Amino acid sequence: MSTDSLRHPLTRALLVLTLTTGVIDAACYLGLGRVFAANMTGNVVLLGFGIAGSSGLPVVAPSVSLAAFLGGAVVGGRMGAALPAREAHLSRAMVIEVGLTGLATAIAIVFDVTPDRFSGDLIIGLLAFAMGVRNATVRRLKVADLSTTVLTMTLTGLAADSPLAGKDGAGSWRRGGAVVSMLVGAVAGALLVKADLALVLLAAAVLALATWLIFMPRAIAATEQTAGRRRCRARH
Repeated sequence: MSTDSLRHPLTRALLVLTLTTGVIDAACYLGLGRVFAANMTGNVVLLGFGIAGSSGLPVVAPSVSLAAFLGGAVVGGRMGAALPAREAHLSRAMVIEVGLTGLATAIAIVFDVTPDRFSGDLIIGLLAFAMGVRNATVRRLKVADLSTTVLTMTLTGLAADSPLAGKDGAGSWRRGGAVVSMLVGAVAGALLVKADLALVLLAAAVLALATWLIFMPRAIAATEQTAGRRRCRARH
């Protein structure tokens, strides 16, 4: 079984992380003042609008998010150089994501978090750093259409490789699964943030924890089995 299949443990892990992205960006955009923790394309555009003074859009929050995301990506890149096993790299990145989303949840529970203030920017920075580490890690895995943080190329492939474009539609289930995962996460996050910011952050932390404890061991085991079979074929 390859990662082209929705049944592959690594594919499932990445789909859960894509769902988590929807939850996290719902918390940031709707609960912390029109900024993203994962979607850096959106942040660059929002920062440009804010610099131009359009509709009172913030400048500080997207700047904090961008800086934190880049810092996380640097850490993720250095981790990748130190850990030769790609799945072990993702497992280590998940530890960071669980810790930072858990810390953001604790801050939201204990303190009165306000958008455009230090408390709000602190949570944005924590989440964006976690997304940077994860994005650098997932990039190294090279699983097509599953970046877990953006969908532009996924949607492009879904349309460009479809029967309507004269192709065979290969990979449509995986791509469609990524789109549905982020959509469901965004809907769930938007509903939870109406109740309490801490609640939606807690949901993101629980999803990250579930990925680390449930999906990652299965993904690592599947990869080791595949590598073992390849070694056996090479010897014979």
